[in-house]
Amino acid sequence: MWSTLLMTLPTQPTAVRVRLWRALKALGCAALRDGAYLLPQAQEALFRPLADEARDNGGTAMVLRLMAVDEAQHGELLDLFDRSDSYARWRAGADALQAELAALDEAEARRRFRTVTQALQDVQRIDYLPGPAAAQAETALSALREALDTRFSRGEPRARADGGLARLDARRFRGKRWATRARPWVDRLACAWLIGRFIDPQARFLWLDDVTRLPRGAIGFDFDGARFSHVGPRVTFEVLAARFGLDGDPRLARIGAAVHYLDVGGIPVPEAAGLEAVLAGLRELHRDDDQLAGAAAAVFDALLATRAEANRP
Repeated sequence: MWSTLLMTLPTQPTAVRVRLWRALKALGCAALRDGAYLLPQAQEALFRPLADEARDNGGTAMVLRLMAVDEAQHGELLDLFDRSDSYARWRAGADALQAELAALDEAEARRRFRTVTQALQDVQRIDYLPGPAAAQAETALSALREALDTRFSRGEPRARADGGLARLDARRFRGKRWATRARPWVDRLACAWLIGRFIDPQARFLWLDDVTRLPRGAIGFDFDGARFSHVGPRVTFEVLAARFGLDGDPRLARIGAAVHYLDVGGIPVPEAAGLEAVLAGLRELHRDDDQLAGAAAAVFDALLATRAEANRP
């Protein structure tokens, strides 16, 4: 159920029209047409003072309730409140701060962090139907806060996110067999690359048709019950990066954001569409999963190099 404000205003005074237009914009309501505005029913009370002001200034206003006639129309109404693009713009600012953190003094870094925090709160205030993008933004803000504290407050105790993603020593995971589901897609391909590139250069990968029969001694990833899989809003790639202390690298964070978006949705990033298209093509070209993972690794290497070049002064 939705709440609808139907409103007309006299042409004068213009100050009233401007004030009400700004108020409606600040609420983040959807405009169905000129003079017709929409909010979820739970936010109906936000319309009432605006309706009162319109009537007090010689206009007309009614607050009505609206119901979608079918699931398709309901989906269209939901799309009007999709804040994914707003979270994407916010993420760009957060990523910029992460990339520049090493060059900033503490006062400037903390000032910019306050700005980033306030910007996220501004988006959340009008995100009436939060989804994966909202949870992902919270995780990104926590990671940025941790990076800030690591840079300027070494030794200060920090709460562990997502129930405690304790750091692991990669040296204890060398020369292992790593197992996941066969015919890997984005998250599994990215994880295999991350493992081989940064965690276990001697890794051997097992692509299983039945993950309930995990070979003895193998380390499972990205399936239910695996040692490494999704935690909270984080996909497996992001979990591995956090567990092995790789989440402070802005290049990997950007790749992780693309993997996250393609795997579970959330905040869109520019690289996602191209990455999806290339990996889909590789999946058609390579029926052998080892060959597929090797070809995908070259793509992720290229993404890593591109980010390094983009971040170079």
